[in-house]
Amino acid sequence: MTKGKKTSQKQSKNKTITLKMAQDCVELKLDGKRCLDLSFKEISTVPKCIQKLCDMEELDLSRNLIKKIPDFIDHFINVCVLDLHSNYLEQIPVTIGRLQNLQVLNLCNNRLTSLPDELGLLSKLHTLNLGLNQLEALPASIGALKELRHIGLSDNQFTQVPRCLSKLDKLEKVNLDRNPIFSQQAQSQESLMISERLYLVKESFLCEDCLNKCQTDRKKIEDVETKDEPK
Repeated sequence: MTKGKKTSQKQSKNKTITLKMAQDCVELKLDGKRCLDLSFKEISTVPKCIQKLCDMEELDLSRNLIKKIPDFIDHFINVCVLDLHSNYLEQIPVTIGRLQNLQVLNLCNNRLTSLPDELGLLSKLHTLNLGLNQLEALPASIGALKELRHIGLSDNQFTQVPRCLSKLDKLEKVNLDRNPIFSQQAQSQESLMISERLYLVKESFLCEDCLNKCQTDRKKIEDVETKDEPK
């Protein structure tokens, strides 16, 4: 009996998706876009059969057991939303850079330690979620994502704000919650873990009171830095 249960559990972790099953998972959204929703399917690999459904505008492979995204992901040239969150991904294929219509990419809650430079080729991308990974840095090519407005970087291993973000003119919000951001002003020279909220926003998005408060706080920090400088 015990052996049988083990076999059953093993099979449940390696479920097979047929083309017919995949076709039954195609949804038509209110905006007319077609979405292939294969979330919660307990699959450990991306089914090869979905290549025949590569004309989808949205692809949802979230909440599975997937460890690798195949190179044929670049067949989905029409996809504008790609959801891969809550899997076991350790890397992203360079072919993802060919998804020129991609606008939203969700890679949250995986095991990523690095990202390919080719992410910088996603010229239409406006939302990128990289939270809950193991990232310490972003590729410099991220600075080429001129349409990027929102980027989630919470729960990673960043010790400083990635410099490439300063090149993104349309960037509205950066979430850096719970990263070991290094505080240059800390006398102990130890890293400061942000346990609550750290967002970066443009000054134009702040109300007058908030802007004045930020400017006042910044001046206090600058004054402290000036006093600490060696004379």
